[in-house]
Amino acid sequence: MKINLEGKHAVVCGSTQGIGKASAIQLANIGATITLIARDEEKLIETCNELNTHFGQKHNYIVADFSKPVELIKTLEFVNLPVLILVNNTGGPNGGPIMNAKIEDFESAFTNHLKCNHLLVQKFAPGMIVAHYGRIINIISTSVKAPLPNLGVSNTIRGAVASWGKTLASELGIYGITVNNVLPGATLTQRLKNIIDTKAGGDPNLASEIEESMIREIPARRFAEPIEIANAVAFLASPAASYINGINLPVDGGRLMSL
Repeated sequence: MKINLEGKHAVVCGSTQGIGKASAIQLANIGATITLIARDEEKLIETCNELNTHFGQKHNYIVADFSKPVELIKTLEFVNLPVLILVNNTGGPNGGPIMNAKIEDFESAFTNHLKCNHLLVQKFAPGMIVAHYGRIINIISTSVKAPLPNLGVSNTIRGAVASWGKTLASELGIYGITVNNVLPGATLTQRLKNIIDTKAGGDPNLASEIEESMIREIPARRFAEPIEIANAVAFLASPAASYINGINLPVDGGRLMSL
């Protein structure tokens, strides 16, 4: 089976680091033209230059702050090519017990994740319907199957995004559009480091113990590399995944004990 995305345009959010950047690289590697979206223009330029250097397509970027949905709508007007692949990916909310969360924490996370995901779909789905081809991939978390300790706001919002995605899948499937959720396990990103450091309270020895404890819970006995999550994204974006719709796909080395 050869996976080829030549001639297809993908928008990848949060694409200057971690899983988002790895997804952009992997999609470009199999032929897609990429529009990167993130807040930091300097990092966007760097990532875009990297894609343009290594792959034959002409990639581009737009600067957007997902905490400002109205501005995001205006920014999307600069995306001219029909978008057939949308990768929704946004950095997770700060950790902490749910009892300590402020109402503003939930509102901010809801805006950054669900509201902006929805605006992006409303912008690009009409073009997917015309093409009778669309791939909407939401990078969320294994917490939608089993909530994670000390990530109260994230558990709540990720679950909302998962249900939103499943609902979209049932509405858009008739048009040749699939909507799927990728659920990364512990992955070697800055966010994972921040979570471990927060739990350790800045104690490097305790951070090392926490990391070892987390790894022991994973049958693969290691954390994921971002590219391993990106491989799942690339497959779901391809024609080969045409009959996979509305799923939550864990990519976690087997850590989840639920079916």
